Amino acid sequence: MSAVQATSATLERPPLRVKRKRWTAYILPVFTITTIVYLASPIFVMIMFSFNVLQGQRQIAEFTCCTLNWWTELFAIPSLNEALRTSILVAVPSAIVATALGTLIGLVLGRYQFRGRGPTNFVIFLAIAIPEIVLASSLLSMFVLAKTPIGFGSILFSHIGFSIAFVAITVRARVQGLDRSLENAAQDLFATPLQAFMKVTLPLILPGIVAGFLLSFVLSLDDFVITNFVGGSVNTFPTWVFGASRIGVPPQVNVWGTILFLVGITFAALNLVGSFRASRRSAAAAETAGAALRGATGA
Repeated sequence: MSAVQATSATLERPPLRVKRKRWTAYILPVFTITTIVYLASPIFVMIMFSFNVLQGQRQIAEFTCCTLNWWTELFAIPSLNEALRTSILVAVPSAIVATALGTLIGLVLGRYQFRGRGPTNFVIFLAIAIPEIVLASSLLSMFVLAKTPIGFGSILFSHIGFSIAFVAITVRARVQGLDRSLENAAQDLFATPLQAFMKVTLPLILPGIVAGFLLSFVLSLDDFVITNFVGGSVNTFPTWVFGASRIGVPPQVNVWGTILFLVGITFAALNLVGSFRASRRSAAAAETAGAALRGATGA
């Protein structure tokens, strides 16, 4: 009889009301999507205009679909090819050197307390916060006072200088988020400091190092203001495009921009996958270290 009464009470219970979302819950998603579309729309236009049909050899505002001529004639402008080659020859070594120096600075700032740490942090942030035109004019004045030739070397030196701060901040943020107990556990298991760094610390901060390298590479490849000041007669890809814009940008610029964008997206996706795998390895290492410590304590 009680079971029948319980079933009857359950059937007579009014259905639960589904809670409706208020319209304010859609503000943030709509704002985020709108911002992404706004930021990405110039890239989509660039990709679209790399297939534009033209009567001449200069870019126009009218879009007529579609042709692959500009993709097949990618190397038709020697001066553009030389400028892009110069940009890559500057970006690669500057990113490597800036990553090496910035990683060491980031490790020191993120791990150790020392006299002068505050001023060092201030200088790092100052290198990022200072207007680029101020930094460019300062570098030009330094090269002129030092009687240093203006050209490829001055561009490379300048790009290394302003990229170090970005790498240092990226690596420092990664180091500060590490669990120091993992290194302590490795040393408790008789690993030397070098072994603990190579086996535990370096794999965990590697995504931050790769992110710093990609950031410094993109900043060097994209820089115009500093390069325009200290480049002299040497043209990089941004300065060449700026000069060509006075008479009309050739459509090969859109093709090269599309290629660089796709390469950047690929590297960013690979870094994201690497970060995800590193986080999984970190969780596995923490679990293994905890099990080892519990076993040692129990023994």
